Amino acid sequence: MAFNIISTFLIAVALAMDAFSVSMTKGFTQRDLTRTQIICYGIFFGGFQALMPIIGYFCGNVIANIVESLAPIIGFVLLLAIGLNMIRESLSSDEDEMNDYFSFKEVTLLAIATSIDAFAVGITIALLNDPILISSAIIGVVAFIFSVAGIFIGKKLGNYVGDKFQILGGVILILIGIKILLGF
Repeated sequence: MAFNIISTFLIAVALAMDAFSVSMTKGFTQRDLTRTQIICYGIFFGGFQALMPIIGYFCGNVIANIVESLAPIIGFVLLLAIGLNMIRESLSSDEDEMNDYFSFKEVTLLAIATSIDAFAVGITIALLNDPILISSAIIGVVAFIFSVAGIFIGKKLGNYVGDKFQILGGVILILIGIKILLGF
């Protein structure tokens, strides 16, 4: 079977949707992000989306069943923890404690949580004998673009709705985690 770039692009779009949603949430909860920080989000989300299929490709069936069954649970737990923390900080009376700062730890956890499903895609790419580097590059670039666009859209929404969007942002992250857990 020949490599199909359109199918790969559609898979990349599907994989990028969680990163887009989370990025949009960060855009309306952290409206003071600099361009460098926004690019950093894109690089982390795109980078992990590109890396996970490569790992899945080389791990193949050896650990596929283990990781595939745990992936939804891992994604859910990470997003639940981050979402609950956002809600807690929003309800806190201490304005300095609000999560309006950039954190490499948080962006890394979010990138991992939204890219675990890309691991299984890597296994599929191996089974189809498609070129992994081209596929991963497409997946990573699409995730980068969707992440950066999500932050800018979220910033615009946040400007219209106001500061209590951090609670909604936390709820959205938890709902994305539930979606991952339930396999929707």
